Amino acid sequence: MKIHSTVFTTIFLAVSFNILGQTQEIRLFSHRGGRMEHDENTIQAFKASYEAGYLGFETDIRMTKDGEFVITHDSSLERTTNGEGQVEHKTKDEISQLRTKHGNKMLFLEELLDFLKDKPGLYVEFEMKTNPESLYPEKRLHEYCDKLYRMVMEKRPADATYVFTSSDYRALRYIQTHYPDADLLLITSKPCNNETIALCKTVGIKRLGATMNGTSRESVRQAHKAGLIVSLWPGQSIEDFMLGAYLGCDYMCTDIPIKLKNWIAENTPWIKVKY
Repeated sequence: MKIHSTVFTTIFLAVSFNILGQTQEIRLFSHRGGRMEHDENTIQAFKASYEAGYLGFETDIRMTKDGEFVITHDSSLERTTNGEGQVEHKTKDEISQLRTKHGNKMLFLEELLDFLKDKPGLYVEFEMKTNPESLYPEKRLHEYCDKLYRMVMEKRPADATYVFTSSDYRALRYIQTHYPDADLLLITSKPCNNETIALCKTVGIKRLGATMNGTSRESVRQAHKAGLIVSLWPGQSIEDFMLGAYLGCDYMCTDIPIKLKNWIAENTPWIKVKY
């Protein structure tokens, strides 16, 4: 008899956690507002995730030609909008005229911060999209980091955890040097392993965002022993969530926030999930 992989994983995890006598807690957050369920990085996506019970979000920040922050993952406009060219070569007014492929307006950081400012218990990752380096040479990078930090922290609710994340260590280093109170996360396309644990320790960043592929339970334990908080990606399926839970991560993004939340409620009562 063939057993569906999700059912098998659920049974396997239930046995594992019962043997260990553990109740795990994971903070789930909606990646780009739930990009596989909604129009990514739009106010509609963030509102849908919030209305489904999420207070954890991840988003991407790029800077226009005239120094305004727009919520979008890609530098190129072609994949998600009806525009052409690069975000960094457009003005705010030009970006404002565009629509996403689903017909929604482009979202600016100020609008997102206004939506979040009265929400309790938030966890939000603001990914600093400062690559390619040619679009963000040092002077522009410094302008980006200074302005972003001030805008985000000015409207941060008192009990919120706002985290500045990046795969560009230049941006992380600048924030770390000039705003030592900032909560930082290093994003890597590598797994949680000896190399990435050592890198975080060396640069003094306590949050590691690593890929599930190649990560082991032992490596996550070692990261915890080193005082690191482990966030794993991607989160494109229920199987991804179950793997992340087995590996013992602290945080996990999801592209399917509503589907996953409903599934968790029905299938994994031994895992304490915070949304």
